[in-house]
Amino acid sequence: MKVIVTDEVAQEGLELLKKDPRVEMDVRLGLKKEELLALIGDYEVIITRSGTTVDKDLLDAGKKLKMVARAGVGIDNVDVDYASSKGVIVVNAPFGNTNSAAEHAMALLLAFCRNITKANTSLKSGEWKRAPFTGVELKGKTAGVIGLGKVGGRVATRLKAFECEVLACDPYIAAKRAHDLGVKLVSHDEIYKNCDIITVHTPLNDETRNMIGERELSMMKHGVILINAARGGIITEGALLNALKSGKVYGAAVDVWSEEPPRSETLKELISQERLVVTPHLGANTFEAQINVAVDVSKEILNYLDEQPLENAVNIPRFDMALMDQMRPFLNLMSVLADFGIQLVDNNIAKVTFSYSGNIAHYDCSPLSVCGLSALLNRRVDQDVNLVNAGLIAEQMGIVVEETKSTQAGAFSNLITLIVETEGGKKRTISGTLFEGAPRIVRLRDYSMDFAPDEHMLLLNYTDRPGMIGQIGTIMGTHGINIASMNLGRQEKKGEAMVILSLDSAVPPEVVEEMKTAIDATYIRAIHMRTVKCNRGCCA
Repeated sequence: MKVIVTDEVAQEGLELLKKDPRVEMDVRLGLKKEELLALIGDYEVIITRSGTTVDKDLLDAGKKLKMVARAGVGIDNVDVDYASSKGVIVVNAPFGNTNSAAEHAMALLLAFCRNITKANTSLKSGEWKRAPFTGVELKGKTAGVIGLGKVGGRVATRLKAFECEVLACDPYIAAKRAHDLGVKLVSHDEIYKNCDIITVHTPLNDETRNMIGERELSMMKHGVILINAARGGIITEGALLNALKSGKVYGAAVDVWSEEPPRSETLKELISQERLVVTPHLGANTFEAQINVAVDVSKEILNYLDEQPLENAVNIPRFDMALMDQMRPFLNLMSVLADFGIQLVDNNIAKVTFSYSGNIAHYDCSPLSVCGLSALLNRRVDQDVNLVNAGLIAEQMGIVVEETKSTQAGAFSNLITLIVETEGGKKRTISGTLFEGAPRIVRLRDYSMDFAPDEHMLLLNYTDRPGMIGQIGTIMGTHGINIASMNLGRQEKKGEAMVILSLDSAVPPEVVEEMKTAIDATYIRAIHMRTVKCNRGCCA
């Protein structure tokens, strides 16, 4: 696997890759965009930080790209949606620098509140002044944390240690997490109206860009303190400049900028403000954090090579890693059901329903559904379909995807059912379970069956009458096709029967036609099961 490193990444992480004989790594720093576009077509993985923009042009040029590894938390320099459409996995290192970022936010806050930067400059210039640098305490202040994720949660904990009352706002966080952290969940507007200190810890996206502007600043207490060590552009910088000048904002501390390095006149004027403490995007800039994120993304690349689960892929649905060993056999079962079921479908797919019954219904089954969708579509489209792009391709094809659950599974502990509906209104239904960890198909349409899928199979429907089984065996024997096993399903005597044969070799098309004519089959289909594995990053 060829890997290109385009930004400064700690050597401790890269050493993991250098030691693996499967990895050929090139470190190419400071490349211009045109130079990178000319090179990227030879590589399967690109390792970046914030200095490289992984956009449509780069992803189109990276014909062999399988993975973008962002050595850090933020992925706003990566076009994740377009990468997903290309089937490229995007991984980051969401835990490696969380402590560093949280500590830096607190350092900025404390530096402002205690006038550290001003006092430092004064004393080093030979002065001995104390009165101008009288500060404010955190104790007793109401602090608002916007974004209660990995970094925000740590900041909230540290603010409580300084005896602040902490309010938090995060629409994606369960009330239990806030309760566990000892903070109160409130709305954005309540944060703006009630807090003495406000610190933001959200990603930068369409929802959060310019989240705090003129309107939000006008709602805040006179004399509020603002901290942004998350992403530039979350706070509208022109509005912050005006609020500092007017005194509405008593002071602020900022580590991140909408333009890095800052070039616009607005940013230059903002940075020059006396009541603003600034740093040049140092939140993750500790020795420990740099090593951590480099090690984390390098491990993800090796996991990909070893076909092991990827813990930090941002565009792959994944299970709680603690459940992975239990869920991996179900991923294999789903792949088998999908690979079998799609071969029974003639027309274009209109709708796919994944149903989960029994104990499995208690868990998040979305990775199973995406795994099944990937297996289905790989039989229908020319491009490679995997867990990254399966949902997008289904949407583009106009396929409706649904998921249902029930804790009742009849005679089975767990049952997965796949229903594929075509534009012509036909349905194909297949159900399966695990027996001693191995996939078993237990229902086809409305017939109870029980067989383990094999590489070569033949499915037949015909009117049940004496001599049919013998005739089937005779035709197979005549053509030298050995029957390994046979499973018969029927609903009533002399009614329609369904037979599934497991065979030692494939059935040629002319033999299928001969069989159809000889037994007057109402439906017949030769099945070839691939060696199915879930997409790398999901299960081994």
